[in-house]
Amino acid sequence: MQVDLPGGTFTMGSDDHYPEEAPTHRVRVDAFSISATAVTNAEFAAFVEATGYVTVAERDLDPADYPGAPPENLQPGSMVFVPTRGPVDLRHLSQWWRWKPGASWQHPNGPRSDIEKRLDHPVVHVSHEDAAAYADWAGAALPTEAEWEYAARGGLEGAPYTWGDEVRPGGKIMANTWDGPDFPWRSSGESGFLRTAPVGSFPANGYGLFDMAGNVWEWTDDWWTERHPPDVEKPCCIPSNPRPGAREQSYDPAQPQFAIPRKVVKGGSHLCADSYCLRYRPAARRPQMIDTGTSHQGFRCVRRPARQEQPA
Repeated sequence: MQVDLPGGTFTMGSDDHYPEEAPTHRVRVDAFSISATAVTNAEFAAFVEATGYVTVAERDLDPADYPGAPPENLQPGSMVFVPTRGPVDLRHLSQWWRWKPGASWQHPNGPRSDIEKRLDHPVVHVSHEDAAAYADWAGAALPTEAEWEYAARGGLEGAPYTWGDEVRPGGKIMANTWDGPDFPWRSSGESGFLRTAPVGSFPANGYGLFDMAGNVWEWTDDWWTERHPPDVEKPCCIPSNPRPGAREQSYDPAQPQFAIPRKVVKGGSHLCADSYCLRYRPAARRPQMIDTGTSHQGFRCVRRPARQEQPA
C-alpha cells in the first residue's frame, strides 16, 4: 500500500546526535507517495518469480576479482549477525558480523534457514542494485534521503523520534530495536523479537507509515556525504528535492580499505541499542557499500507524480 504525502518544507538532520547528521537545514520536497511498509519477503518473491532475478548475494563470484583466493572460499553469501558469547569491545563490529556462504534473502540466517514463516517480514540481504531492480519492476523508485526523512518524521517538526520526543511514551515500546543494554550478546527479549519482525508490528507514525524506525535499515538512492550542507539564510533559497552527494565522493574515510562507493541508509534496525547505536531516528544516517546486503538491511519504494509538460 502506498501513502500519498503532500510534500513541503521541513528541517532535515540533527545537531544533537552524531556528527554526520549535522547541520540541520531546511529542505523542500515535492509531493510523492511511499510504501506504508518495507518490501516483504512475499513481495520480493513475486518479483523473483516474475523476472528470474538473481540477487548479488546469490551470484557466483568471479575469481578474477579475488586474485589468490582459494577456490573453496569463492562462494556466494552475505553478512549475518551472530551474537557474541559475552561483552565485547563495541569498537570492533567484526565480532558480531559473519560472512556466511549461502546466506541470501531466501536464507536470511544462513543456508539452513528459510523464509517459510517470514513471508511478512522485510526482505533482507539485498544490495542497492537488488533494491533498485525491484523498484523498477514495480514501476517505482528508491526514495531520496530527503524524501525518506520527510516521510519518517510523520509531520513532527524537530522531534527526535518518528513518534515524538520520548523514547518510550508511557513505557510503550515503539519500534523493533535491541532490547536491554547488553548488545551484542544478550537481549532481554522484551519486544518479543530477536531479529526482524513482521512489517507493521509496531505503531505507525503520523503519516501512517510503519517501521520508519528499527526493524531494518532502508536503502535510499542518494550517495553518501560525511555531513549535510549548511542551511540557507533566505527562505527563497531553500533547496528543492536536493541530491547533494556524488559517487566520486561517497567513499567512507573510516574504512579506506574498502574502495566501494556507498549510498545512504536510514532508519536503524533491530540491532540498534541505546548503548551502541542510537540511530532509530529520522535524522540518523549511515553509509552502506552498494554491493553489500546484510541480515538487517531492506528497503521501501516511492512513486512520484509524472511531471506535467510545460506549454511551448
